[in-house]
Amino acid sequence: MLMNMFSMFDPMWFNLCYKNLIILLIILMQTMTMFWLNNNKMMIMLMPAISYIMSQLMKTKMKNLKSASMMISSLFILIMYLNISGMFPYMFSTSSHISLTISMGLSMWLLFIMSSATYSMKKTMAHLLPDSSPSWLSPFLILIESTSIMVRPLTLSFRLAANMTAGHVILSLISSFSINMKMSTFMTMLLLSMMYILFELGICIIQSYIFCLLISLYSNDHP
Repeated sequence: MLMNMFSMFDPMWFNLCYKNLIILLIILMQTMTMFWLNNNKMMIMLMPAISYIMSQLMKTKMKNLKSASMMISSLFILIMYLNISGMFPYMFSTSSHISLTISMGLSMWLLFIMSSATYSMKKTMAHLLPDSSPSWLSPFLILIESTSIMVRPLTLSFRLAANMTAGHVILSLISSFSINMKMSTFMTMLLLSMMYILFELGICIIQSYIFCLLISLYSNDHP
């Protein structure tokens, strides 16, 4: 059962894996095209979430970076779409793989690091040492701060992948136990599964928001 349960995270387990990814790409492109149409239902549904994200981004230094807010909003829609699409049966859970999440997290982290260094290397290095710190503690504080900055893309990526993986594993366990149960118990487990699916859909949206929010908070180190 464990082999079957974790095989859903193996892309080679799906005979139609590449076809599924192509279908996902087509649907995503079609959705993004319809998003810019006036009085579109998709735009009406997503605008409250995007407006809230934009309001949170305006509280950070992200507002000073040209086109960064739109990039983070687009990233939120992409991650949310990948998370929710992985909930459908026979669909490959893309956001559960660390290779994808670390690609997004590392690229965004490098973008801010390179932008900070290009803007002012002196101010960027000054962020490594807190104000009014003792001289004898300065080397240790710089080392600690540098380490915390270096592990940011790893923690950001592992958080998203781990939460998505845990949700799919729990849902798979509930489904596996429901197969061999009696009808009365099966209906109870079916109701529990439906409630957990709704809960997991909320987690998909929340994890997308947390991923983008942490990226925007990292921009506060930008000089």
